[in-house]
Amino acid sequence: MVHQDWMRLAFEQAQIAFELGEVPIGAVVVQDGKVISSAHNEKEQRQDPTAHAEILAIQRAVEVLGSWRLSDATLYVTLEPCPMCAGAIIQARLQRLVYGAADLKGGAVGSVMNVLDINRWNHRAEVIAGVMEAECSQILRDFFVKRR
Repeated sequence: MVHQDWMRLAFEQAQIAFELGEVPIGAVVVQDGKVISSAHNEKEQRQDPTAHAEILAIQRAVEVLGSWRLSDATLYVTLEPCPMCAGAIIQARLQRLVYGAADLKGGAVGSVMNVLDINRWNHRAEVIAGVMEAECSQILRDFFVKRR
């Protein structure tokens, strides 16, 4: 499979979030050619500001693998991570981050700041941006048009 195939799975999670009234962001963690975990935003459902798709997918991957070190894994997420999620990527030692749409107001992997590009961290993840960018951006636009 290629990055676009894995991102489609993350996008499916974003669609679930959309249907549930959550901001439509989805994520999957992939290791050795297999999906280890998947998640979508659950902030409204849980009334928890940390219930971002990335955080939930990382937590579930850790449970499945039995280790907090995800050093051979890739996180696919439909929107550029925020500072909290970028920090979790570093803490989980993820090998790679692949994201769809840039977040020009809150993105911490290049749009507003670049948390993952600080040389002083003890871990750095490879970043691939813009995979399925048009679709990932459109579902967010559709969601916010519908809400307003």
